[in-house]
Amino acid sequence: MRINVTFRHMETSDPVRSYIEEKLPKLKKYIEEPVEAQVVLSVEKKIRHKAEVTLIAKGITIKATDETADMYAAIDGVMDKLERQIKRYKDKIKMHKPLSGRERRVDKTVFAAQSIDDGHPEPSIIKTDSFQVKPMSVEEAVMQMDLLDKEFLVFTDDSSAEINVVYRRKDGNYGLIVPQA
Repeated sequence: MRINVTFRHMETSDPVRSYIEEKLPKLKKYIEEPVEAQVVLSVEKKIRHKAEVTLIAKGITIKATDETADMYAAIDGVMDKLERQIKRYKDKIKMHKPLSGRERRVDKTVFAAQSIDDGHPEPSIIKTDSFQVKPMSVEEAVMQMDLLDKEFLVFTDDSSAEINVVYRRKDGNYGLIVPQA
């Protein structure tokens, strides 16, 4: 497990780093290799200690955050949240078999807003990303969207092989966009 620890607004602390390096490998029993953990520890206004952890493993990305008055308690809290999320994810996909070879590649482009507002005929591109869209059920897509704390998720429906979009509505429910031919 690769662990990247970043300290923000606080001094680098070897005891805190070793505490994290002791706690994170316990999560390896739930997720597959390779695992990369990105940990950001920060102190705000000298009393709010915040721990953010992003776990990246084969087929899953999980984020968790906890904030308390003590850094060690924040680390313990974020580890508990990660463990609950991983267990919930594993329970939901226990019977699901991955469909290899049916992934699609999707490109995402971000445009500059001022290029559209100024009346330019061509908007300027800020960023372009390309990522794999793996086949999954709607329920698994909603779960993955919740784990990543995103507002929407593009995925390939495992039953129809069509690209769909699931999104979070303002009323707290979920919406599904299915393309029509």
